[in-house]
Amino acid sequence: MLTSFWYANPAARRWSCPPPSDRAREFHASLPGYSPTPLTELPTLAGELGVRRVLVKDESARLGLPAFKALGASWAIHRILERHEGPLTLVTATDGNHGRAVARMARLLGQRARVFTPGGVHPEAVAAIAAEGADVTEVGGSYDEAVKRAASAAEEPGAVLVQDTAWEGYEETPGWIVEGYGTLFAELDEQLGEAPGLVVVPAGVGSLAQAAVAHYRARSGTAVMIVEPEAAACVLAGLLEGRPARIGTGDTIMAGLNCGTPSSLAWPYLRDGLDAAVAVGDADSARAARELLALGVDAGPCGAASLAGARAALTSAARRPSLGVPSDSAVVLLNTEGTAANPALRPGG
Repeated sequence: MLTSFWYANPAARRWSCPPPSDRAREFHASLPGYSPTPLTELPTLAGELGVRRVLVKDESARLGLPAFKALGASWAIHRILERHEGPLTLVTATDGNHGRAVARMARLLGQRARVFTPGGVHPEAVAAIAAEGADVTEVGGSYDEAVKRAASAAEEPGAVLVQDTAWEGYEETPGWIVEGYGTLFAELDEQLGEAPGLVVVPAGVGSLAQAAVAHYRARSGTAVMIVEPEAAACVLAGLLEGRPARIGTGDTIMAGLNCGTPSSLAWPYLRDGLDAAVAVGDADSARAARELLALGVDAGPCGAASLAGARAALTSAARRPSLGVPSDSAVVLLNTEGTAANPALRPGG
């Protein structure tokens, strides 16, 4: 059980890393239907959070899917197919969005997909993956158990694992997925026209957060904060312990963030370059989703977690100073998925 739902690292902005590759963005720009997702300004939230601007990078419609995951899956599969000839079965585990993105790319490229889903994924989300032509296996256990099953299935002839988390011995493909996520932040820079004071990122295994840290620690002094569910705050637990943690997860409406083990590839970036981490409850995320919807942003609870986390940090007199976010800052919230990503989690549903 966590003793605290908050972590801050004042030394994070003194850490730096080389700029990531921009090859993925060039690839994404070549895909049919590609366009940058919206960056929507919400002045009413700026007043509440005590900053000059609040903007939402809205990933509720990315390459025809209701979440950002298509960026990583498409680039990783492109790199895999550069190395392989003949038909493949692309295997993955998912809480919903990543698996659907892998299945979509497999269908478009004439490959097979096999997707493992843990318990708690809504039947309509499972059906959406199957509708892409994937062979879906529902695993009764946790997300971590689904990943183990997928890794085992990927050892079969003609199969390749396309997983968005890394562990010792499996880091190349997750690294390509992280590179794919970098397109989001390159778009954000161009759309905003200034360095944000703070970027708030919902985190599951930490791969999207890794992309955020890699981007901003190579380019600016932007603060990066992650938000996790209280029921599944694996990154926060590790940061508090000073080493990667594997935790048991509980039930949460933030299904896409319900992960118990951080990515091994992401961990060094999060340990050294992440400014803060906060965990929020389901009620706070659901409230944020309703409010964003009223403001014209289609956010499911995972995407709305960024607003809930920003509130938990910026409206706290004890927490805000450690973030170093002055009142003239621009704050960017990542809405990582829309309500269509999981029908059960629609506000009011």
